[in-house]
Amino acid sequence: VQLQASGGGSVQAGGSLRLSCVASGSGFSINHMGWYRQTPGKQRELVAGITRGGNINYADSAKGRFSISRDNAKNQVWLQMNSLKPEDTAVYYCNAADELSLYAYWGQGTQVTVSS
Repeated sequence: VQLQASGGGSVQAGGSLRLSCVASGSGFSINHMGWYRQTPGKQRELVAGITRGGNINYADSAKGRFSISRDNAKNQVWLQMNSLKPEDTAVYYCNAADELSLYAYWGQGTQVTVSS
């Protein structure tokens, strides 16, 4: 399974970005898909996740500003990020967990930079 993420970039505080990630390959069945982020010296943290059935969870920092969605048929997930803050600056990683093996796949990471 390969995850291809895109959509990162640089914006000013208050701006918006939309991240996209698509899983490709064969012989897999994805249940949970999500977005994590990481800054230097810190652990990778969950930003938002969504299951195949549509159950969604957000980090407290993302609630009310970010929205996650997915297309199960296309194995694609998006993260709409609004009202961005400088503290949202990080490398964002797409994650997908295989339904049967529970193995977690990771995308290559996409940089999000929010300037004040």
